[in-house]
Amino acid sequence: MNVIHVESLTRKFGDFVAVQEVTFDVYENEVFGFLGPNGAGKTTTINMLCTLLRPSGGRAEVNGIDVAVDPHAVRQSIGLIFQDPSLDEQLTGRENLRFHAMLYDVSTDDFRRRSEELLDMVELTDKADDLVRTYSGGMKRRLEISRGLLHRPKVLFLDEPTLGLDPQTRRHIWEYLFRLRDRRGITMFMTTHYMDEAENCDRIAIIDHGQIVALDTPEALKGLVGGDIVTVRTSNNEAAITKLTQLETIETRRGPEGQVIIETAKGDQFIPRMINIFADGGDPLEVHSVNLRRPTLEDVFIKLTGRAIREEEASGKDQMRLRRRMFHR
Repeated sequence: MNVIHVESLTRKFGDFVAVQEVTFDVYENEVFGFLGPNGAGKTTTINMLCTLLRPSGGRAEVNGIDVAVDPHAVRQSIGLIFQDPSLDEQLTGRENLRFHAMLYDVSTDDFRRRSEELLDMVELTDKADDLVRTYSGGMKRRLEISRGLLHRPKVLFLDEPTLGLDPQTRRHIWEYLFRLRDRRGITMFMTTHYMDEAENCDRIAIIDHGQIVALDTPEALKGLVGGDIVTVRTSNNEAAITKLTQLETIETRRGPEGQVIIETAKGDQFIPRMINIFADGGDPLEVHSVNLRRPTLEDVFIKLTGRAIREEEASGKDQMRLRRRMFHR
């Protein structure tokens, strides 16, 4: 069953097309990921689905409700974890939850029962009556997740849910999210530019320059990259690519940092052969480094777009967000 249906969804800001005719479906109880660099259109898409931005074209339905026709009904059926911190730090954790319950008309009895259940799930019961300004970054994120679930949404949207958090805290956040899906069967739609985080999704849509360039399971996407990945740096990478083009059983391309990337079926057997090729001829090449590994989602993105996803690609605004969240950890 489709919980989200998107068809030719487009958003323009003046002459700039931020999202261009994206089409996809999200299934019930699925963890669906939007993977791409900063500025690719991830947040713009999620804002349209959450009715924070009106589409310039196309259509989208969330829980069977058209986001442009009845935005209020859409908001009542979803939870949203913003990219930026959105808690009132002058209130306690419990008071933040109570304020949210008032906005969504959650009864006193339901609030008491649900808040205790959620605080226990994210392991914040002992800190519920402390001021949020005393929380670590990970604790704040966990409280935001519990707040987003308080009114029992059918879909939870998470926009870069672990941005700025350390790897251990990011792992714990995902443990809470998986526990949530097991207990409540909720559908999750998340954006990220962390490769390891995207591996947690059931399916991933890779978006770049406002367009979806691939959509499938993580394993199927990695299957787009054949066999093993050999990365090599030589004294002359252009000459190395020229020498390798004579081989028909491999695929060779230039990496985002100038390195030579080779896709081959048996990387361990290919490397000695490659070194011999570089040594032959009147102008032998010196090999500076060689790396062999299995394909990753980063390799998929490089193959499809010709560049890597890197945090330093973030805009000044995104970097400011990151520094602010790191400051509040």
